[in-house]
Amino acid sequence: METLKEAIPEGLKEAIGNSSVDDLHSTCSSLHRFFLHFDPFHHVIAELANPKYALCGKSEDAALKSKQLGNHCFFNADYAKALDSYTQALRKAPLDTNDMQSNLVATLYINRATVLHKMGLLVECLRDCSRALQICPSYAKAWYRRGKVNAALGNYKDAICDLNVAKSMESSVGGKRQIEAELKIILGQCKTTSTVVQLQHMDNSLNTAGEMPQIKLQCVSIPDKGRSTVSSCAISPGSLVHVEEPYALILLKQCRETHCHYCLNELPADRVPCISCSIPLYCSRRCQIRAGGRMLRIYPENNGLIRNLTNDLGEYAAEVIQYNDSEQEIEDITEHTHECQGVHWPAVLPSEIVLAGRILARLLLNSTSDDTSTNFVERLDLSHCYKYMPSESKLDSHIYAIVLLYCLQHSCRTKFSIDGVSISQVVIIISQIKVNCMTIVRLKSIDVHGQGHFGEFPFQSLSTSNVEQVRVGKAIYKAGSLFNHSCQPNVHAYFLARTLYLRTTKVVAAGCELELSYGPQVGLWDCKDRLNFLKDEYVFHCQCTGCSEVNLSDIVLNAFHCVNPNCSGAVLESRVLDCEKQKNKHFPVPDIVDKKDDIFEACLPLFKQNGAPIHIQPGYCLKCGSYRDLESSHVTVDKALICMQMLQDAILSKEISNIAISDALKSLHLLRSNLHAYNRLIAEAEDNLAQAFCLVGELQLSMDHCKASIQILEKLYDHDDIVIAYELVKLSSIQLSLDDGTAANSISRIGDIFSRYYGPHADLVFPYLQYLKRGIEKFSVEALQSNSSPT
Repeated sequence: METLKEAIPEGLKEAIGNSSVDDLHSTCSSLHRFFLHFDPFHHVIAELANPKYALCGKSEDAALKSKQLGNHCFFNADYAKALDSYTQALRKAPLDTNDMQSNLVATLYINRATVLHKMGLLVECLRDCSRALQICPSYAKAWYRRGKVNAALGNYKDAICDLNVAKSMESSVGGKRQIEAELKIILGQCKTTSTVVQLQHMDNSLNTAGEMPQIKLQCVSIPDKGRSTVSSCAISPGSLVHVEEPYALILLKQCRETHCHYCLNELPADRVPCISCSIPLYCSRRCQIRAGGRMLRIYPENNGLIRNLTNDLGEYAAEVIQYNDSEQEIEDITEHTHECQGVHWPAVLPSEIVLAGRILARLLLNSTSDDTSTNFVERLDLSHCYKYMPSESKLDSHIYAIVLLYCLQHSCRTKFSIDGVSISQVVIIISQIKVNCMTIVRLKSIDVHGQGHFGEFPFQSLSTSNVEQVRVGKAIYKAGSLFNHSCQPNVHAYFLARTLYLRTTKVVAAGCELELSYGPQVGLWDCKDRLNFLKDEYVFHCQCTGCSEVNLSDIVLNAFHCVNPNCSGAVLESRVLDCEKQKNKHFPVPDIVDKKDDIFEACLPLFKQNGAPIHIQPGYCLKCGSYRDLESSHVTVDKALICMQMLQDAILSKEISNIAISDALKSLHLLRSNLHAYNRLIAEAEDNLAQAFCLVGELQLSMDHCKASIQILEKLYDHDDIVIAYELVKLSSIQLSLDDGTAANSISRIGDIFSRYYGPHADLVFPYLQYLKRGIEKFSVEALQSNSSPT
């Protein structure tokens, strides 16, 4: 894209950079005419969109190479690498539906099933055996492997059926004898009841039925904000107010190898590739079909070998190899269909542009009008920010709009014209995505050894668990976009699979706005940084209560300590001081005096003294007026932070020395001497020391520093903020390892906060919560047994 950008004449660049919405038809037409006569543009489009290049298509040679590597790793007992190699081979292997007897894809599935069996992943192995059979119903090895796995799972009835089918399919005498010997063993193990193992991979969206919003919301118009969402009645905390499926969604590129391209859940070991191209991976056939709209249908009645089975065995075999029709229904236009032709543009273009392509494909394929290219924006009905976009972004959106339309023209069957009108519509859609797109996140438990867990993890890792929010995708939710931003939100957004859930976290009075947070909230960044972020990312100036009214967090977050050690006043730099004074011009302060403890009493002189404003300069204490040399303090703080960074590096490398910890403790003392007691940097330093002490086995010291960090965060955030719950996860894990009875209080508080933010979905969003509760149950049982022992 840089080649195209550099070639554009400077005059045209300037016109585009200075353009308004009214100018778009002209600037888009001019850039389009330039590209039409610019050969490198046509070369770029050919490389991106012409299927004959097959840059993301299937390749039998590449698949065989990965298969060979998988075989080599398997024979060397490197099962993890063998698993990955077979999966990569499956991504690249073309599916030849004309050769059902000797099929590379079926062979790869059974090879991967063998590895999964070796790794003890029996359910995943069972699914891969079934996938191999859906392609090659007469694959005796797949039936035999399936029977072995069913027997290991206790599904003896199915195991016997599988092995009987395998014996019917097996052509060699030795093979039949081996299967008969296996049948004798299983018949001896067979019991009257058998375990039932579900083959289908169930994503989180299937486990959330039962709770739907009961509150009727209204869309209203608010000055300076446009449309917003309010409720006609008062709403209590923890109430579910909105549920919505995405209009369009895209998985972020950094998550392509770890998360499903449709539901965005973490991929299982038996991930499913796309049938027609080599990019996506899915957690199940269900997601693969819903994303790409294609599936393989094998009809048992057309297979002579299955027809020759006895009636009961034939019906069983047919049920195994025929994918459940109820799972095949596709309610909407599949997102990946127009990208699924071996073309390269979904892999190269930015995620937001690919998302725009999915929106356009949906609009085009749903269109009934002859003039489909002129009504994109009206039909999408979202706000946009083109007027306020920087010049460079306007130029990028022009280039991407033209490239995207040509890519779609190659991949969509719908005919549409590419001209100034259609290009300008796409430019607006790109600007709409910028301000309306939601980032989809998953909660991930990170242990002190750097291992991440979205779901299952060993219970013994309790003492080391942190919580991290991982960005996995971006999506457009049309109704969800009507909820405006606040740096002190009263609504929390979370996602189960693709579905957006909005739940209140505070009491919301009737008629008040329901507001989300689009980025860093009060407590994480100070006001000036939040304002800059929101302006850069979403092109608006935030006027929420957090940015227009004085609050404790913004004052102390980056403040320095008064030089008088007995004074609790804060010392501010000019950038923070100027921002807080701007708040005071519009919002008088006396109403907030009792909201927090000693800090407001210490900071109020900044704004009022005997009813009149005073003028305190940067570097002077807000309480006693003492002066601190901020330049000298910065030097000291920077040196201390270098030492703390060295400790953090040691934590990552798992090589923590006594010297590193000793130096970090000295640095913590320097930070406490120079920074305000509630400065966030001190909380982060305490947290680093907690992790370091945990790694070296000093759990009591780790717990002490963890508590110190939480005490600071409780000043920066509301007492029941989800950030506090994340830190309590770490504390309660350490407490459980120490058999500290106060763990029950910490976990109870975690449960209360998570219930407010996630309701009954808390365990789904953060499975580690179940392990914490289990730890408390274990602790309670041991205490009960101890109390009931004879004295």
